[in-house]
Amino acid sequence: MNPARRRAIFRRLQAANPSPTTELLHETPFELLVAVMLSAHTTDKSVNGATRKLFPVANTPAAIAKLGVEGVKPYLKTVGLYNTKAKNLIGLAQQIIEQHGGEVPDSREALEALPGVGRKTASIILNMVFGQTEIAVDTHIFRVANRTGLAPGSTPRAVEDELVATTPKEYMKDAHHWLLLHGRYVCVARVPACPKCIIADLCEYPNKTPPKALDKSDAPVVRRVGPRPRSDPKLARPGASPKAGARPRATSRTAAQSRTSVARVPDARRSTTRKRKRAAVGRLI
Repeated sequence: MNPARRRAIFRRLQAANPSPTTELLHETPFELLVAVMLSAHTTDKSVNGATRKLFPVANTPAAIAKLGVEGVKPYLKTVGLYNTKAKNLIGLAQQIIEQHGGEVPDSREALEALPGVGRKTASIILNMVFGQTEIAVDTHIFRVANRTGLAPGSTPRAVEDELVATTPKEYMKDAHHWLLLHGRYVCVARVPACPKCIIADLCEYPNKTPPKALDKSDAPVVRRVGPRPRSDPKLARPGASPKAGARPRATSRTAAQSRTSVARVPDARRSTTRKRKRAAVGRLI
């Protein structure tokens, strides 16, 4: 990919989301570290469900360490591999107290020495907390970088090195979030929502999803704003085309006539029932 196209991609992502950030709930560097560590092999939604209960009870290294492994487990049950993560969390809290005075360390070496913290987690903390131009590569970024041609690579580290080497300096700080969110909401694994993509014309992926196949995509951008059944006509988007096979909505006049017809049906049925009853009574008399 040439530098002009690469710059154009980041320019568009920035215009669409000028201040991207993580979707993990946190208020302090330590809370962010805990949330990112817990997010391995699970969803941000699951992590947020756990930390909403955990952080009001314990959100410092000392408070977490005091809970102990068995004490912290009940809070982490919505998170995958919670038994292992409970042990790592207590070990992480204790190590921060013993070796870093209760503060999140600001070097990659120290971060990656913490239990449960790998290169990706360390990169996120260095970027978001300490302002370093690191680009953490997760499964979404790995997919987007390879598909678009931004940074082809066979391993996360190869993709990371290519992104760091080629991303324009002014976009480095937020590149991680832009690419991650794009992969999560648009460029999904199974059927990417290419017709909804703001960088589709810049993307070098040869097998783009055609518009007619967009309804097969499970991308959130399709589920949230794409055509879908609506029970309340007031919620319908102006100018939205009806779903294939669906009956056209009635006009106000037709709707009024329909209501009148529906209202008359019960009266007609009651009248018929009364006539049948009279006939039966007459036969009995």
